[in-house]
Parts: sequence; C-alpha cells; structure tokens
Amino acid sequence: MNTDLHLPLFIRGKVRDTYDLGKCLLIIATDRISAFDVVLPCGIPDKGRVLNQLSAFWFRQTENLVPNHLIAMVDAVHTLDDYIPRENRFAYPQYLLGRSMIVKKVERIPIECVVRGYLSGSAWAEYRQAGTVSGLPLAKGLRESQALIQPLFTPTTKAETGHDLPLTMDEMKKLAGKALAEEMQQKSLAIYNFAREYALTRGIIIADTKMEFGLDNSKLILIDELLTPDSSRFWDIAQYKVGQSQDSYDKQPVRDWLVQSGWNKEPPAPMLPPEVIEATTRKYRQAYQRLTGRELR
Repeated sequence: MNTDLHLPLFIRGKVRDTYDLGKCLLIIATDRISAFDVVLPCGIPDKGRVLNQLSAFWFRQTENLVPNHLIAMVDAVHTLDDYIPRENRFAYPQYLLGRSMIVKKVERIPIECVVRGYLSGSAWAEYRQAGTVSGLPLAKGLRESQALIQPLFTPTTKAETGHDLPLTMDEMKKLAGKALAEEMQQKSLAIYNFAREYALTRGIIIADTKMEFGLDNSKLILIDELLTPDSSRFWDIAQYKVGQSQDSYDKQPVRDWLVQSGWNKEPPAPMLPPEVIEATTRKYRQAYQRLTGRELR
C-alpha cells in the first residue's frame, strides 16, 4: 500500500504514517507489520483498519476517564476537506477510508505506560529469573499467565530506535515531573481496569497493554493507539489456563513462523507464506469483532 500523499510528512513509523495538516494531524494505520523490531516485506490485509477502528472504539469508550486526541474518523474522503486548506486539496485515495483519523497536534511525552494484569511475556521471564517484574518484587509461587492481585504499572522509555527500557517510578518522575508521572500512572490504571472489565463481558482477557500520552495546552491527553492487538495481549477466556502460555489475538502466528524459520532477527526479514498472512488477518479481525460486537467496515 502506497501512502505517499501530497501533504507534509510529519513522521513515518513502523506501521503508521502521519501527515501534517497544520493545526492537526492525519494518522494512517497501514497494513505494514513489524516483528522483533523489523518491518516485514509483506503486509497483513485489514490490519490497519482494525488498529484504527479499534482505537477509535476505545477512545470513545474511555473519553470520560481521560481526553484523547481523536478529532474525526476518515470514513468519507470529503472528511478531509474540513481540515486541509482548499489550495492544498487533492484527489484523496480510497485506501484512507476506515484506516485513518484526524487527531490533535500535541506535545508527546516520551514514555510508554505499560499496565500488566497477568504474568506473561517478558514479565513472566523476569519473574522466573528474579522473582520481580520491572524490578518490583512479587509473591513467590506465581505461575505463568496467572492474574496478579493488583495490576502493575511498569513504564518504559519510548525509544525512537532500538528497544524501550524499563523505568522505575522515581526515574519517570525525574523525566516527567512528580505530578504528571503520578497522573499518568493513575489514568493508565483507570483505563486498563475499565477495559479489562468490559472485555470480560465479551469473553476476552486483556492480559496487559501499553498506552501513550501527550500534553494539550498542559492537559494530559491520550494519543497514538489504544487497546489494539498491537499494543495489548488479548486472550480468549474460554481457552484460558493458568500455568502455560496463551494464544493471543495478535501477530503471534507471525512471530511463531519467524522463530521456526531460523531467521536471525536482523534485517531484511523473510517473506511470510500466504497461510501465515491469512491466519494473522483472521486474528486481528476476530479481536475487533469480539470486542466491539460488530463486523469490520
């Protein structure tokens, strides 16, 4: 998918392209997919539409808890006419529909706010080795995928390149200031707890998630994406079993195939076979349908 538009490019990430509209931004969720910090040479059909529309769903569900950057969804090409000066308008491509949104231009805070409700992934690996998660000591005898007594807030840096690094709350307070760090912690936990309870009614466990914040005239605001398969670990409650890893509604088929292929996790990444691409598309679509109760448009 070519997302080069006749607009100033604000930033191009691994899976999103953001364009500068002057007072606001246009974010396009592409079908690009990354694994082990490398963008693959093939896309995952419908992935961008799932990320975009599921984020919008959650932004609307949680706007009473914390404001967010969403201004408008681009589900009709003429939507952009309201945000692009007449002299800069062009023939908007149809691929924008359903996979892009107009958002506020705010000051991004370079911290990822991670909330963990279950012991899984890198948290489980650290716990097995040291009995801690992000340096926080936990009770002995916990098992893989077990629910934690209280969700943990485990922030990290937001690296432009390479891996994000864990932050203690003291380190986060030095970066963002005490009041802002504590507000980000409180809002992150509130969003996770709300989404976790809602998702359980849809038969989904949200094991963990990460979110980002910005400042809109000094006011804390949610940005980027929210509670998607790329930023969260979703499990089917009917298949959930403590003491083992769980199948997730995300790009796990991609990661599994890449590991089995023997790839050394250095670019360039290999092309995925059609059956892995199809299985991953199916996972993303299922996540959207289960959580929202409607078909992807």
